[in-house]
Amino acid sequence: MTRSIYILNGPNLNLLGLREPEIYGAMTLDDIGTACASHAKNAGFATTFRQSNHEGELVDWLHEANSAACAVILNAGAYTHTSVALHDAVRAIEPPVIEVHISQTAARESFRHHSYIASAARGTITGFGLASYLLGIDAAIHCLNP
Repeated sequence: MTRSIYILNGPNLNLLGLREPEIYGAMTLDDIGTACASHAKNAGFATTFRQSNHEGELVDWLHEANSAACAVILNAGAYTHTSVALHDAVRAIEPPVIEVHISQTAARESFRHHSYIASAARGTITGFGLASYLLGIDAAIHCLNP
């Protein structure tokens, strides 16, 4: 049975390719999902790729990942900077969680400099566009096979 890596995306990421392309680039979320599935498959893993604009749904998916996934890649979008609930959900589950961001959040507005996810996640990768996700997959696999 192929092990699954959950890749969870937060609010407004469904607008990738349209929203602020100077920051986020021209790739759509579907493009990212396809690239992640291919990258993970080459390493022997499946992916479950989801996006929600609703905080509680992301929390529910993290809870689900506790029994259904071997690792989680999480781009919580704006919830990164506001959600204690996501922080607590990441801390509550067993699989390693890698936080990723397309943009370099530390080089943006000051309110984006703090991540509630970072202290609960195994690690954080920011600023590399699509490669942040692919590096996140590699990091997750490393956590599983040190």
